[in-house]
Order: sequence, then structure tokens, then C-alpha cells
Amino acid sequence: MLLALLWEPTPTPSPSPTPTPAQPVVEVKIVTETVTIPFERIVREDPSMAEGTRVTSVKGKTGKKTTVFEIALTDGKQTGKRLIFEAVTSAPVAEQVVIGTGRSTGCDPNYAGACVPIAFDVDCLGGRGNGPAYVQGPVVVIGWDIYGLDGDDDGIGCE
Repeated sequence: MLLALLWEPTPTPSPSPTPTPAQPVVEVKIVTETVTIPFERIVREDPSMAEGTRVTSVKGKTGKKTTVFEIALTDGKQTGKRLIFEAVTSAPVAEQVVIGTGRSTGCDPNYAGACVPIAFDVDCLGGRGNGPAYVQGPVVVIGWDIYGLDGDDDGIGCE
């Protein structure tokens, strides 16, 4: 019996658990992006406008473009990107600018043959009028006789 007490079975070691690798976390997100589309500026010259004048005939407006992407993330890091949808949601409007190139002569465009100054009142030089501006005729009325230089309505003033 003595032997039985001295001999004890050796316990078998239990295997240590092997760590299981963590599964990657995969996510899919839908992302919408909107970007601004700049407008174009169109400039044209107009000789009927005084030189140096500038008029914006149409105000420019930026447009918008919308894109929708599917983004794949693995453990929080982007691993893929796919375009799903893209459209111009608001078209840009081109700005239109007109620049005057005409030389100002200081002469009224209603008359030809002599320079009729642009003034509050113009009279024929040597006539009965009191000015403040005068023209030496004859002048041809090609528009409206705004200064009344053609007294006999024959189309020629200061004769």
C-alpha cells in the first residue's frame, strides 16, 4: 500500500488556447459630394458704347455638381471607392460683360456736316439764340432736331 500512496498519476497539461485571429470589420458607406462649378466670363466689345465703359449684361452664377460614391472600409481604412451617380444639379450661367470701344466725339449724333456739341442748349452761331453752346452751320439733321436748328424744316439747320 505504501507504493500506492507514493505514486500519483502525473496530470496531463491542458493545451493553452490558441488565439483566434480577429475578423476584419468591413463597412460600406454611401457618400454624397457636391462641388461648385465656376461660371465662364464672356467679354465682347461694343463700338456703340463710349470707350472705357463696362456693363455686365448678364450676371454670372456658379453651378453645382453632385456625385454619389460607394466607399468600402476595412477596419476603418478606405479600401475601395465606386462612382454610383454623377449629375450637374445646377448649371453655371456665363457672365456677359460688354466693354465700350467707341470714341466719344463730343458731337451730337442727331446731326452731320459739322460738330454740334452736346450741351443743355445749342444755337446757330450768328443767330438770335443765347447758347450756351453754338455751332457754325450748315448742319444736316439726321435724327431728331433736339436743339431746333432747322427752323424751316427742310432737313438743314443753321443755313
